[in-house]
Amino acid sequence: MTTVRLRPLLASLEHGLLERGAAVRLALMAALAGEHVLLIGPPGTAKSELARRLHRAFAGARYFERLLTRFSTPEELFGPLSLKALEDDRYERLVDAYLPTASIAFLDEVFKANSAILNALLTLLNEREFDNGSQRTRVPLISVVGASNEVPTEEALTAFYDRFLVRVPVAPVSEASFSALLTLAAGPPPPAAPVTREELSHWQAGRDAVPLADAVLAQLHTLRSFVTAQGIAVSDRRWRQLVGLLRTAALTEGRSEVDELDLWLVPYTLAAQPAQVPVLQAWFEQHAAQAAPQHAPWLTHAVEAFEKQLDIETTARTVEGDDAAGKLALARAIGGGNEGDDGMLRMVSTTLEAQLRPHYGPLHVAARRAQVAEVLAHACGHAEAVQAQADALARRLHARLWLPPELAQRMSQSLADTRARLQALVARLERTRDGFAALPIDPALQGDAPEPVTWPAAAQA
Repeated sequence: MTTVRLRPLLASLEHGLLERGAAVRLALMAALAGEHVLLIGPPGTAKSELARRLHRAFAGARYFERLLTRFSTPEELFGPLSLKALEDDRYERLVDAYLPTASIAFLDEVFKANSAILNALLTLLNEREFDNGSQRTRVPLISVVGASNEVPTEEALTAFYDRFLVRVPVAPVSEASFSALLTLAAGPPPPAAPVTREELSHWQAGRDAVPLADAVLAQLHTLRSFVTAQGIAVSDRRWRQLVGLLRTAALTEGRSEVDELDLWLVPYTLAAQPAQVPVLQAWFEQHAAQAAPQHAPWLTHAVEAFEKQLDIETTARTVEGDDAAGKLALARAIGGGNEGDDGMLRMVSTTLEAQLRPHYGPLHVAARRAQVAEVLAHACGHAEAVQAQADALARRLHARLWLPPELAQRMSQSLADTRARLQALVARLERTRDGFAALPIDPALQGDAPEPVTWPAAAQA
């Protein structure tokens, strides 16, 4: 099975790289799909280490690495001119051990290169061809890993920036992993069988036969409207490349079609700026995975409204103001006027409290309980639906290879938190229902049902 084949390879790539689960998966998947990946982040965040490990993930792959500056020359990337060819009036380069013969390449500070280098790179990255003199030759390039501290802002770099389908923001490790970073043991990653050229060719040839589920097509239509509303421009070519990446994910996980969870790749392919990644991640979790946090404000307001009404009806008095104070003074007098006689005073006070509490007709109490029961049924149904979503998500996540574990954990926890929040509200409703049931009832009291408890209309949406 393909997942069994690739899982040790992913573990080897990720070994010792803290909080790089998404970056590792995206880099390897991009390479399997024949696409290029851009790592965006400050120095010292393991960008070059990831590229070097990616090179070892492919059998027989040659590796090339360069740090580019505005003073870099084409010779540094594409090889020196051949003096022998010049003698024969030919303009050719000695490309062996340079980028045109590499399978995996790492170009650091890639956007600092001059126009002569960038123009040559455009053809090499997109068409996998290199113009060497009068000859245009095919190159064995699998994937280029670019790195940059920031996204380019110059319009002249737009075309080159677009050649990187996958763009991954890479940040320093969080506070939660800082201790692990300080105590991380040095050592090479465990060995894993690299991907062969035959396997790579087989996967790339077979991915186009993987269909998109109808639900995925519907989500992509919705997504297109969403990114347009967000001001994110996405070319037709990028949409096509995204579909190719989705199909690669499904094929290498042994699935017969692309499903909605594969859309976790969207933020890293459609975001033009790192700041847009969280926006698209929120879209995925809410619409595609249906695992976004749910706060149910309507239910919270309903619970608060019922609790407030119960408090009003529980603490109401049949005697108000001075009359109530006079009755309490009378209770003390009945108790012998001795404040220390707690037993008598407590008994009389309790009796008086019962007398002061209003009684309600059976119809009143039944109406209150019925309204609470109606909202309670909705709340219980909502909680059950969230639990069903959580169970379904757990089953779908079980054999996933590519979806980052931290994302899977966040979605699962989100649904668990939502269910716990709903259960707490259900418990409050049940206590309120029981509180209405405990109101003093006078069977002789008749009358119409009370006005229903209401809460803000906006909260009921």
